[in-house]
Amino acid sequence: MQPPLHGETWLGLGPGPLPVDAASSWVVRPECGAVVVFSGTARDHSAGRSGVDRLEYEAYEEQVTPRLGAIADAMRAQWPTVGRIALLHRVGEVGIGESAVVVAVSAAHRGAAFEAARYGIDTLKSTVPIWKREAWDGGESWGLEAQHIDDVGPADGAAGGAPGAVGRRAP
Repeated sequence: MQPPLHGETWLGLGPGPLPVDAASSWVVRPECGAVVVFSGTARDHSAGRSGVDRLEYEAYEEQVTPRLGAIADAMRAQWPTVGRIALLHRVGEVGIGESAVVVAVSAAHRGAAFEAARYGIDTLKSTVPIWKREAWDGGESWGLEAQHIDDVGPADGAAGGAPGAVGRRAP
């Protein structure tokens, strides 16, 4: 996964390790005094499950980039001082301690950078069709319940039960 040659938004989905350091460096801009990087890493447990030793992600790939782009557009609309945005997600197996998702944002000031990054990861998790399978001591599962994927609202960029929202059960 390589940063774009032009533009202020880096969107990516792919196998293999995510370029966390490259994303952090790429978002730096002369007019931006703040950079916030969120890296979601695989951990060795989850609710009620110890001994998690592997995660695997699958995606509805044709929908990922358009939805990531909508998130970036909403971030820029809500926080006009945002400089660059990187929204990257991994597919395939992810080992414990490895990054599964990276959201990096630069902005003129820290408040906008923190808020935009938080919005980016929260909205990505609720609107982008990417599913996780966990393997742990004694089993594996795509999840305990149906996962609901929402559309990014066109007016305010917020995730919600907009008309046309897609309800999907994890594969």
